[in-house]
Amino acid sequence: MILQERIKNVPIILGSKSPRRKELLSSMDLAFTVEIRETDESFDERLDPISAVKFIAETKLGAFDDNGLYDKLIICADTVVVDHMGTVIGKPKDENEAIDVISGLSGKEHKVYTAVAISYQGKRISFVEETIVWFNELSDEEIKYYVMKYKPMDKAASYGIQEWIGRVGIERIVGSYENVIGLPTARLQKELKKMFK
Repeated sequence: MILQERIKNVPIILGSKSPRRKELLSSMDLAFTVEIRETDESFDERLDPISAVKFIAETKLGAFDDNGLYDKLIICADTVVVDHMGTVIGKPKDENEAIDVISGLSGKEHKVYTAVAISYQGKRISFVEETIVWFNELSDEEIKYYVMKYKPMDKAASYGIQEWIGRVGIERIVGSYENVIGLPTARLQKELKKMFK
């Protein structure tokens, strides 16, 4: 019996307001509800990016630690982007910063890390998936066109791979495409199968 059949009667909560994560989880043929619990996403600056993103996902999951949710499957996630110098790139504060960020990524590689934290009946799993992304050299006009038309202010590293810039500006990726969007669906399926064997 496939996972989707095995857990069809398990109530699932996605603890994320990201519309992209919602779309990805839906595409896995899993029925779920979305519940947002605000958490402090600050972390120790001395943590490396992998430890930091895992810490944030686990903190988000910790916000669901109450007895009424024991029989519910909770899924939380967080994504960070790290440039070729090892610097974590957050969401831009305005269009000018978004243009600067994409200009810095142009012609170079960067890494995307998504951490997923899951709990069900006292069992917890958390993992981090890595994808390496290479951008082609983008012209100033292309970058400005993308930022002004698509307004990527809600996206880490100022871009969405599923949008125009991903279609025309990405040379190649190594790893999960869905991971760059915000939820590594194949790895999530694998981890859930372990949890519900």
